[in-house]
Amino acid sequence: MPDSLARKITMPEVKSLIGGLAQTNHYVVSFSSLTPAVETYLKRYSNVGNLRDFLSRRAGILCSDASLPTSNLATAEVKDSFMGIPQEYAHTRLFTDMDFTFYVDQDYTILKIFEGWMEYIGSGANRRLRQQDKGFYRRMQYPDNYKVNSMQITKFEKNHRRELRYKFINAFPKAITPVQVSYGDADVLRVTVSFNFDRYVVF
Repeated sequence: MPDSLARKITMPEVKSLIGGLAQTNHYVVSFSSLTPAVETYLKRYSNVGNLRDFLSRRAGILCSDASLPTSNLATAEVKDSFMGIPQEYAHTRLFTDMDFTFYVDQDYTILKIFEGWMEYIGSGANRRLRQQDKGFYRRMQYPDNYKVNSMQITKFEKNHRRELRYKFINAFPKAITPVQVSYGDADVLRVTVSFNFDRYVVF
């Protein structure tokens, strides 16, 4: 290859060609609301006050780490379909669970919301029995009662003139990672929550 073609392209040249590069630290995660059933449960059993205000104004600010969603296509191989050459065909689009890390506020509201949301999903048993009661059992709620369409990530740049929005369809918290506490040096408490969803829409 001639030296003139093999030289490295500099960052200023890249910026001049594509108009600048997107930054990783300009984003916001938002939850405008939960389902009426989950909201009622949280207010009654998790002592969460001003739930909608917290979700719409504070929850996104507390999200310290997030990732833009990904998907992949499941394929099947078909052999001998064209002159003995195997070919692959896509048959299903698969979506990967998303992890979000949140700072925990001093009232532990963010923890109460996600713990309570997951608790509601398995709360279909008789509510007269408390979890610590010997006869307590779990029964899963119907998905329409706990899956939400109000969760989204908005990726933007400094000037706010360009943005990319991902809306998650039928999302719900699937797992909460262990929260590490220690008698050592104090640090800000954070919790990571894994969300499952049916699909996402980009707009």
